[in-house]
Amino acid sequence: MHTGQQPRKLILIARLLVFVTVVTTGLPSEAQVPDGEWHAFGRDEANTKYSPLDHITADNFSDLEIAWRWTSLSRAVVEENERIRPSAFKSSPLMADGLVYVSTALGQAAALDAGTGEPVWTYDPRIYDDMERPPNMGWHHRGLSYWKDDQSDDARIFMSNHDLKLVALNARTGARYPGFGENGYVDLTQGYGREIDASRMTYSSPVAVAGDTIITGSIVQDTNIRLREASPGDVRAYDARTGEMKWIFHTIPQGDEFGVDSWQNESWRYSGHTNVWSYMAVDEELGLVFLPTGTPSNDWYGGMRPGNNLFAESIVAVDIETGQRVWHFQAIHHGLWDWDFPTGPNLLDITVDGREIKAIAQVSKQAFTYVLDRATGEPVWPIEERPVPQGNVPGEWYSPTQPFPTKPPPFDRQGISIDDVIDFTPELRTEALEIINSRARFGPIFSPPVLRGDEKPYIQVPGAGGGANWQGSAVDVETGQLFVSSSSTVIVVEVIEYPAPATIGYFTDPWGVGLSGPQGLPLFKPPYKRVTSLDLTTGNLAWMEPHGDGPRNHPALAALNLPPLGGGGGISSGPLVTPTLLIMNHGGRDYDDIAASSRTISAYDKSTGNHLGALDLPGVPGGNPVTYLHNGKQYLVVALGSGDSAELLALTLP
Repeated sequence: MHTGQQPRKLILIARLLVFVTVVTTGLPSEAQVPDGEWHAFGRDEANTKYSPLDHITADNFSDLEIAWRWTSLSRAVVEENERIRPSAFKSSPLMADGLVYVSTALGQAAALDAGTGEPVWTYDPRIYDDMERPPNMGWHHRGLSYWKDDQSDDARIFMSNHDLKLVALNARTGARYPGFGENGYVDLTQGYGREIDASRMTYSSPVAVAGDTIITGSIVQDTNIRLREASPGDVRAYDARTGEMKWIFHTIPQGDEFGVDSWQNESWRYSGHTNVWSYMAVDEELGLVFLPTGTPSNDWYGGMRPGNNLFAESIVAVDIETGQRVWHFQAIHHGLWDWDFPTGPNLLDITVDGREIKAIAQVSKQAFTYVLDRATGEPVWPIEERPVPQGNVPGEWYSPTQPFPTKPPPFDRQGISIDDVIDFTPELRTEALEIINSRARFGPIFSPPVLRGDEKPYIQVPGAGGGANWQGSAVDVETGQLFVSSSSTVIVVEVIEYPAPATIGYFTDPWGVGLSGPQGLPLFKPPYKRVTSLDLTTGNLAWMEPHGDGPRNHPALAALNLPPLGGGGGISSGPLVTPTLLIMNHGGRDYDDIAASSRTISAYDKSTGNHLGALDLPGVPGGNPVTYLHNGKQYLVVALGSGDSAELLALTLP
């Protein structure tokens, strides 16, 4: 591996560092894992993405070199079968007891030696033999879950998969447990108590681990919808040893359950989705699992489901043992924007105005951060109900208000006005305004979809892609800082009526459409991708930096000598936090083209936001970076590529 030559040479800011062992006092005690290991998607079940390892610093980040590379199991399948086209390799690996665990886009799994990358075992259920393409996002998988039995030396890897099965694998051998479910599998199509359409469901996110309980959400396809009837996004819990179902939580209340009256006209009987498609967070001390839920069916029209629609687009605290709701907070009433919660919340303990608070912080697609007391659900700072624009789509039900956090401030652009239009040159601004005036109109956040042909659609910012997305945010449990990566996505949404035999009413066709600006540039001012630090002890912005160069080398801009604009290729990364560094995929600066800058991993000073540099990688990273300690050496590991280029890469110091 190399770091490139000028002007791409990694430039690091030299500084004096004191190396200490960090005790994560701001972390829920049960969520702590051995300092050198990584047991869950976010390292721990509190989803902090914080590691106390301090071998890699600002002074030596540029010295990192490739320790090992592992070719994904999926590559051999892809090379032999042209019909299989996986998306980016998105898995965030785990590390426990000297082994690295990783899933592939095709639903395979492997355990690798943490020091060499050599396979110890592999698992391939060959789902691709009988499946053309999983619904919704196709072939992709985001990771596994690790469980260690406190009653024995047993350790298991859990995986929910494209074939709608939950499998338990021996962490040391990869063998299925015959006593778990049926021959090592739990059939996830069973136990709903309601009819589901299994052809429109899949699983790709890691399950939550809470003591001896495994908790799973689901993906319910939200494209190509014709019917108001849809599969529910209920959350279920299973015994980690036997696979027996312990409870089910109805994300759409049924019968006489709390919240059922928020689904008017008995729409709770047939409405679906409201699923947890991302990952969750767990506080075993409080006995709670926290569910970030999605939008009900359908994403853009709710005339068939009048009312606020609990527990859609909410954070729900559920008792781990019983599955009963303890508290909830709804972030969006009657969602019409596909602003489902795409990522799990972060748990940490903070002190605010002298009060010690067990906090939960949930970032969102709409660029809000909801900070609550995780024991009670009460906001740490006021969250105000404010009036929002109303629409006129026939039959639609509109909430007159939506919740607005007063703190922290939004971490990305919200809504659009004429003041946001690019002004790099007068000519570009004029052209951008002409595009906008011919296609769309300005509007604040929560501007609703419109009926096609009735009026110009609002420009929605952030669009359905966020803001924040599945990669999520991280917290520094020592300082109370929250770090989030985000994108200023821009779309317009128009709905059309779907005639009988469709029963959905109105839907988008096509999906939310992006708007390009003059000469392929964005319509609006930078930054287009950013990384933000929020101080959760004060609720204030600590710093914000553009993430990546963006289009500043575009022919129309190259002569302007612009600073980094943020943006570039690749999937926005979830942050990895250490005692001194914030590490994220992409973000390279001073590269000749966007493609080259996307094949990087960057380091920031976590206190100031100073971009410390970027390392060249052999491919585009798609999974969140993780770190661990093995035989006295700290490793940085990330999934790269897609299809026939997918591989896991480990970096370490010489």
